[in-house]
Amino acid sequence: MSEEPEIIVRREGALGRLAINRPKALGALNTAVCEGMTAALLQWRDDPDVHAVMIDHVGERGFCAGGDIRFLADSAAGDGSGARNFFFIEYRLNALMEAYPKPIVTIMDGVTMGGGVGLSWTARYRVATERTTLAMPETGIGLFPDVGGGWFLPRLPGRAGLYLALTGARIKAADCLSLGIATHYVESGDLAALKETLAADPEQVEQVLRSFHADPGPAPIGALSHEIDRLFAHDRVEEVMAALATDPSSWAKDQARLLTTKSPTSMKVSARLLAEGLKARSFAVEMVTEYRVACRVGTSAEFREGVRAVIVDKDNAPKWSPADLAGVTDGDIDAIFAPLANDWTPLD
Repeated sequence: MSEEPEIIVRREGALGRLAINRPKALGALNTAVCEGMTAALLQWRDDPDVHAVMIDHVGERGFCAGGDIRFLADSAAGDGSGARNFFFIEYRLNALMEAYPKPIVTIMDGVTMGGGVGLSWTARYRVATERTTLAMPETGIGLFPDVGGGWFLPRLPGRAGLYLALTGARIKAADCLSLGIATHYVESGDLAALKETLAADPEQVEQVLRSFHADPGPAPIGALSHEIDRLFAHDRVEEVMAALATDPSSWAKDQARLLTTKSPTSMKVSARLLAEGLKARSFAVEMVTEYRVACRVGTSAEFREGVRAVIVDKDNAPKWSPADLAGVTDGDIDAIFAPLANDWTPLD
């Protein structure tokens, strides 16, 4: 018997459905999944019988925990070609979704991190549930918040984007809705009925989602917004760290301690990405930049060390190099952002 496909593609009337079928890997993306999603979206884009698309997953633990980190680290230990190819294909999928002419609904039920966030914020409608846990935790493994992070994060309210990028903070549904990362909140017990209703009437996506929308309760990040805006007001990580270090609040001290565990290079890359991404002319232009950074950071010894510490040995004691912010120069960051001989391009 053949194995089940890792991406399930099907039609329910005028609704195109894509389900990530990697429950043991928490829906982690690989090249085949991204290629399968891209092929289906291209086929449905010009099909007059498809009115909307829904993206969800098989299993209950997580929608998508990101990219296949072990594969990327193994590739980075070699010539890095597999990692570069994955980023190229994944970013084409993100750009295709961001510009898609038909409504896409992503169901962010469960763990939604990294690449899963990319599949969410590029969709027109983004549904969170009480099981949603969303984060961009890349600075903790020597990466950076890609898949459009440089475009979306700096456009969140206040300085929430930089806070999420540097700390990797995990947020729940109410915060996702408050920040505009999610467009709707639906109880997980109502998802089956929601999906059935969408399939029955995909021309009325907005009205259907509105009818299932519920109140997730108060957003914890709202109580922190003033502190976040004040303490993360700077584009240079050194200035953020100084603000946190001199603030008397326990919350600021907790954030300062947390940031000392992150990769100094990754934090500086992330801060530069958000500052420059706010000026980008379009999402596609932003993805050119992110591919340049991914090809370098995603094949680096720093990333391999992060994966070793967090995923492989699980000692949670990465030995970053350089070990502190002072060791990462502006020239180092300039080199990471420099053009490539073969830059990324979107699909036609």
